[in-house]
Amino acid sequence: MSRLSKLPPEQWDPELRAMTQADTASVIEQGITRMLALSPAMARAAIGFGAGVTLNRTLPERLIELVRLRVAFHNQCRSCMAIRYRAAADSVDEGLVCSLETPEEAPDLSPAEKAAIAFADRFATDHLSITDQRFDALREHFSEAEIVELMVHCALYVGMGRLAAVLDMTEELPEGYRKPFGETVTPWADAPVSVR
Repeated sequence: MSRLSKLPPEQWDPELRAMTQADTASVIEQGITRMLALSPAMARAAIGFGAGVTLNRTLPERLIELVRLRVAFHNQCRSCMAIRYRAAADSVDEGLVCSLETPEEAPDLSPAEKAAIAFADRFATDHLSITDQRFDALREHFSEAEIVELMVHCALYVGMGRLAAVLDMTEELPEGYRKPFGETVTPWADAPVSVR
């Protein structure tokens, strides 16, 4: 059960409603913004950061979706694991999502994707263990600008994913994503929900 009250969009700050297209968004797409809306300035800042990262990305949709889902697994953010962005639907199917269980062994992941996911794993679980060698592995596939972009995506997913996990907003998710904390959930725990 969500740990804070959820405001319906008609009670949101008008600017927040407009920037999130809340009036045409599904309940799942409105997500934690319903709780962030309790503090409109913070909600606008958080949504603005996420939107800025999304709108300015240059890395492939497929790579970004794989990194997002892998970080969601580490965060155990049920709502993050339950959703699939339509922008990546053509390149990420559920078979590919299942390969995230052991990405280093997955035959359907490219060497660049494996390097990015390995970096995201460390970023999410043991950031101080990221070595010069990890950066060298990334440089084999990505420019330094792309590495910066990857790190900013990781920061967004780790931070906002943990925030969403702490809020424990699972009651509207498919059953497989509603397990209580302490029980591990995976991105393939149930049929995912497609979002814009």
